[in-house]
Amino acid sequence: MSKKLKKWYYSSAAAGVMDDRRSAASGICRFPAHRLMDNMASEKATLYWRFCKQMKEKLIEIKQDRPGFDHFIGSWFCRNNVSLLVDVGPANTAARLLESLEELGIQEVDYILLTHIHIDHAGALADVLARYPMARVVCHEKGISNLVDPSRLWAGSLDVLGEIAQFYGEPKGVAENRIIPHTACAVNGLRVIETPGHAAHHLSFAYEGRLFSGEAAGNFLMVNGKEYLRPATPPRFFLHVFLESVDRLLALEDQPICYAHFGKAESSHRMLSRFREQVLSWESWIREEFSRGEENLEKRSVGALLAKDLNLEAFVDMDAATKQREKNFIANAVRGFIGYFRESRRETGSV
Repeated sequence: MSKKLKKWYYSSAAAGVMDDRRSAASGICRFPAHRLMDNMASEKATLYWRFCKQMKEKLIEIKQDRPGFDHFIGSWFCRNNVSLLVDVGPANTAARLLESLEELGIQEVDYILLTHIHIDHAGALADVLARYPMARVVCHEKGISNLVDPSRLWAGSLDVLGEIAQFYGEPKGVAENRIIPHTACAVNGLRVIETPGHAAHHLSFAYEGRLFSGEAAGNFLMVNGKEYLRPATPPRFFLHVFLESVDRLLALEDQPICYAHFGKAESSHRMLSRFREQVLSWESWIREEFSRGEENLEKRSVGALLAKDLNLEAFVDMDAATKQREKNFIANAVRGFIGYFRESRRETGSV
């Protein structure tokens, strides 16, 4: 065992953190005593110690066996006084996520934070909870029933996503006593922000100077060194609700922003301000196409966005499969706007 690991082990044990992993840690990080003894000389224990010492967020890519879905779905692990896992990906790649956590030497997870319960974010939850029996889930109170019994969620996913839902896999139910409603969450240093828009039950999380925005701030990718930013506004979409959520995040201090799809930017204020302008531009451009009639409305709107939105400029640098994925998700976002316009017209007689 290295001198550093010995020093940490004995100082932590003396402080009592080996006996209660939920106590305040006076050592650099906590590692369950029986597992630490088993792994004391292992590379994984050393890796885990170094990772906790740095307290840096770690993006874990959950690779999908589907063309165009590389660098698209991920889970964030973050550690300070507690260990947090933000989103867990779809059911079909639960084993892949668990393997990645094992490779990082992550032996304990205190809380699993769900930005929302869509199956590409929460589908693997049952498997992750089985691997980490002490972990508790934090999610919006509106989503709890669908985690306990995901049958309605699965039916809705099949209806909206079709074959992609089949690829993601059917989620399994979890025990309700493993779930903490967001209104009852009291984790030191963690701020839970209600950010409805992408979904009515969407949450964002701020922890130790990092913002985990889920899809409330869109999807962010780096493509050949270029930033690619795309709204995620599926039906049923309400523009004012979505923008209020963006404003709620803008009211926080400027900090690195960690996206569910897929990556990190250093300034939340820069990205959120840019994103807000983008959403308003989409509203204007899609409204213009809507005013021209229903024929090929969705296709025309997607074409207009790709032609006009500089935030989508990196689209041309994507491979064919990734382009197809993005076209599909842009079309789904367009459907959200179109539905919003139609509902506004029914209620007010105008758009």
